[in-house]
Amino acid sequence: MRSNILGPSGFYREALAIALPVMLQQLIMSMVSLIDNFMVAGLGDISMAAVNVANQLNFIFIVIINVICQAGGIYMAQFRGAGDEAGMRHAYRFKVIFALIFAALYFALCWLIPGRMLAMMTIGNAAREEIISIGTEYLKLISFTLVPMAVSAAIGTSFREIARPKIPLLISAAATLVNTVGNWFLIYGNMGAPRLEVSGAAIATIIARAFELAVFLVYLRKAKAPFFVEFRRIFRINKRLIREILSRSGMIFLSEASWISSETIMTALYNGRGGAEGVAGMAAGWTIANIFFLLFGGIWTTTAVIVGGSLGAGKLDEARLRARWIKSGSVAAGIIIAILGAAAAALLIPLVFSNLTAEARQISLGLVFVILAYLPLWSLLNAQFAISRSGGDAAMGMYTDLSVNTLLFVPGAFILALGTSLHPVAMFGILKLTDIVKLFIARHFLNKERWVRNLTTGLDRKTGAG
Repeated sequence: MRSNILGPSGFYREALAIALPVMLQQLIMSMVSLIDNFMVAGLGDISMAAVNVANQLNFIFIVIINVICQAGGIYMAQFRGAGDEAGMRHAYRFKVIFALIFAALYFALCWLIPGRMLAMMTIGNAAREEIISIGTEYLKLISFTLVPMAVSAAIGTSFREIARPKIPLLISAAATLVNTVGNWFLIYGNMGAPRLEVSGAAIATIIARAFELAVFLVYLRKAKAPFFVEFRRIFRINKRLIREILSRSGMIFLSEASWISSETIMTALYNGRGGAEGVAGMAAGWTIANIFFLLFGGIWTTTAVIVGGSLGAGKLDEARLRARWIKSGSVAAGIIIAILGAAAAALLIPLVFSNLTAEARQISLGLVFVILAYLPLWSLLNAQFAISRSGGDAAMGMYTDLSVNTLLFVPGAFILALGTSLHPVAMFGILKLTDIVKLFIARHFLNKERWVRNLTTGLDRKTGAG
């Protein structure tokens, strides 16, 4: 029975060797957000609220870029398992091309209708006009990070999927240092630099993202990664393979779009309650919670490499067994991080966000505790989705997210917002009970084993190889 549920210690050592660098990279990225929020919080609740409402919109961009990279990553990991470098290059081409297309579209929106996008997120808020004014300035500036972020994501995720996660970790660490130093100079005008406040935070991020991309590009060329493609050859695509990846990415997109739409609706509804302190408090809570979400990135990458690699190598029984071990390990990791996280949050929030009002700090602490209570459940849910997608079964996530979000989550959000006076933290906690339903639907689809497939067989990848 133990071999069916818990894996041997050697398996978990292998998993941790892949997951820990990814988790450390995400920790570093979360620390960038934490440092940004810490410094911006010193400017007051309204500035903090403005930056974070803008970043709630940017989160949609990040999710869609992740969808693109996940879709390409399914094939990257399996081609790596099959030892097929031509296929890996085509998976990388897919990531770069479609990430750049979406970055260009979102950049245009940030300049054409920034105020309208921010207004949708702050309906009913007492400080709405001030938030929109400051947020528009920030959103326009931060849009210059979109293209560097898109390409860096394509490169970084590709290194992780070929089991070389330390490279993105080191580069992100260096970019974080650049961002932190830039914040210190430009937000408050230290050492004779201009005091730019919220604009300074955006400019520091632009510099850090440009630096990150430059280092990635230099390393990619020098290291001769198996997926490397010169930019002049990036459009030499295998049309059949691109169509196949697009068909799967379409289902992943619908799944993630359903999730991000429901989250955005909920956020807009609770942003409308109270004033800037409510928005700032919830934003501060999410900043802390994102540190604990690093576990999910570790789960996704480990599953792609270990399960996807086994599938690509044609070892289907091994993939089944390793999938079970990943699920049990994910739950255990979720419990451990939730316990440690509760103690850390109680210390971090009063310290990091001391410049926020007492009410805002209380809101953020309550949100973090609710999130940590759900962490073991979400860890298992992420493992289920990652296992399914490692074998190309994107339909499971689409059906699970669309059904629960459309039929339960969104209607529930409107009922609680319009029919009750519940606090935003209580709204969030109640609505997330719907994830228990997702867990059982995902389990049902996973047991059908539509994900147990080798995607590398029967594909002609000669077109555009090299």
